[in-house]
Amino acid sequence: MPLYFSIFVAMLLSYFLGCGNGAILVSHFVVHDDVRSHGSGNAGLTNFYRVYGAKYALLVILFDMGKTVVSTLIGGYMFLCLYDDWTLGVLVAGLGCILGHLFPAFYGFKGGKGILSGSMLVIMLDWRMALVAWGLFMLLWLASRYVSLGSIAAAASVPVSAFFLYDRPVYVIMCFVLAALVIWSHRSNIKRLLTGTESKFKWHSGTDRK
Repeated sequence: MPLYFSIFVAMLLSYFLGCGNGAILVSHFVVHDDVRSHGSGNAGLTNFYRVYGAKYALLVILFDMGKTVVSTLIGGYMFLCLYDDWTLGVLVAGLGCILGHLFPAFYGFKGGKGILSGSMLVIMLDWRMALVAWGLFMLLWLASRYVSLGSIAAAASVPVSAFFLYDRPVYVIMCFVLAALVIWSHRSNIKRLLTGTESKFKWHSGTDRK
């Protein structure tokens, strides 16, 4: 099977898997509401948590991370069998999944910001990359209480880690593209961070539908 055709198939399958949005689906089928009608209007975990609290947030986490696991396993094994290249398959499928999460065809191409999918993708890629990304996220999040700051730093660390871990430029380039997509999705957060108007994380378990 030609490589480009395999890339197309893996990305297409993972894209449609990525289109399934945990925050939207849980808010619709479990809470019987629409998370996009509240808070920032974003269909991501942070807004979901701020609106509905921790009660159902775990379902969103499991769904969005789970779809990334399924996507990357499909891509990884497909490329391992065809080209003996697990990493490329994981990267291709991960890219498709994140594109589906950011720009879901099912929801008017307006999705979340890709952090849950991206955080699971780095685990599927390399535990050392995941350790750096997750470590930066936890450090900055706990120190500043800005989820977005930790997320942006974690995303930025991925291509840097890839540069030291991989000797194939295509892996590094794809990691750079993945990081750029996630950082781009946080452009409004970056603006608020720079102006000091970004909301800090607050622990709560109830709902807030203001």
